[in-house]
Amino acid sequence: MFHVGGARSALYNWAVARQSGGTFVLRIEDTDAARNKPEWTEGIIGALASIGISETDPAFEGPYFQSHNADRHREAAQRLYADGRAYYCDCTREQVQERTGSQQLGYDGFCRERGLEYAEGRALRFRTPDQGATVVVDLVRGEPAFPNSAIEDFVVARGDGSPVFLLANVVDDLDEGITQVIRGEEHLSNTPKQQLLWEALGATPPVWAHLPVIVNEKRQKLSKRRDKVALEDYLAEGYLPKAMVNYLMLLGWGPGGDMEIRPQEELERLFRVKDVNGSSAFFDVKKLSAFNGAYVRDLSPEEFVEACGPWLTEPYATWVPESFDAAAFATLAPLAQTRITVLGEITKYVDWLFLAEPVDDEASWTKAMKPGADAIVKDTRERYASAPWDAESLKTALEEVAAAHDLKLGKAQAPVRVAVTGRTVGLPLFESLEVLGRERTLARLDAALAKLAG
Repeated sequence: MFHVGGARSALYNWAVARQSGGTFVLRIEDTDAARNKPEWTEGIIGALASIGISETDPAFEGPYFQSHNADRHREAAQRLYADGRAYYCDCTREQVQERTGSQQLGYDGFCRERGLEYAEGRALRFRTPDQGATVVVDLVRGEPAFPNSAIEDFVVARGDGSPVFLLANVVDDLDEGITQVIRGEEHLSNTPKQQLLWEALGATPPVWAHLPVIVNEKRQKLSKRRDKVALEDYLAEGYLPKAMVNYLMLLGWGPGGDMEIRPQEELERLFRVKDVNGSSAFFDVKKLSAFNGAYVRDLSPEEFVEACGPWLTEPYATWVPESFDAAAFATLAPLAQTRITVLGEITKYVDWLFLAEPVDDEASWTKAMKPGADAIVKDTRERYASAPWDAESLKTALEEVAAAHDLKLGKAQAPVRVAVTGRTVGLPLFESLEVLGRERTLARLDAALAKLAG
């Protein structure tokens, strides 16, 4: 599944590529077979397309597959060895820990000058400079310096000769002409090693930009084990792609001014990596929902009806497909559009219309059917049997019932609403009754009276 942090990084890269007339490169790093399936690649491409990053766009390149470049990875490893920038090592982890007396210090350089040649089981280690520091020029972080003495001689190829991800990543970047790398700050610790590899292979490192971590309400880094982090999950709940794009692009960056809701094209045009805030960004679901509600209300009635489509069928719909009435839904849709924040909420606003009986919600029944509710339902049923069947007339009839029982309209509405829809909260009652029709309304009022009598 596509992490919302990855989606934000992709949007920032996409914006930079579009501004500069450059290319957004999608690379699938698939060398770990256990974590690689074709359908997952299709999922990534689909998720990118949902946020406006389409493989049909001229600025899009790929997908490239890291596994297809394995020969070049091995060539680079051997070049580092031939140039004296890497050496073979036969030390086990236990031997290193025994020599250093610690599990934390890392490799101690024991094999640096032993002159070992390749043999099965010997890893290839990069010879890190002894002196100085590796300075990473970062558009977000400034110029953090990493003392070379603190960077161990790290492995670039395993004992079976296969290059590790760190080297493969650099070689792929070189071969694909990557000039800018915009990614999450968790990768910053790897950057000095990658930069040393770029330089050792005779190339100028790319422009780096490490984005702030995204955190939850407890200021903990978003975790798939604890938080809802998949873009697909939000889209499945009914968050609109345009709203997701708008919100994600503002996680750590802002276009200036008071207006936050802006179209994607405008955000792409205004975005500047150097203006990204280095502090952690709070993923506020309430704010995201507010954004989404604004986008929902901005849809035309026709667009709203179409957008609700997936939530009016299985597995979301609780009614049989044959009972769905598209014309009735279209009539009520504008009333629902002003009330929902995510499209997935539409089901509970209209299910009573397509079910054979009202929703069975015991809590709503208990709340609404107080002593005297049976008299209100009975009197309403009598008036509705002959009242003109339009919203205004139905309202007038219930107002008369309320007055007869010395109640405000809102109090009289509650038992009628629950009798007809099953819930205490929903769309405007009288417009709903008009669409439901006289026959079904009276049948539900009769059923409620029978239940109250029982």
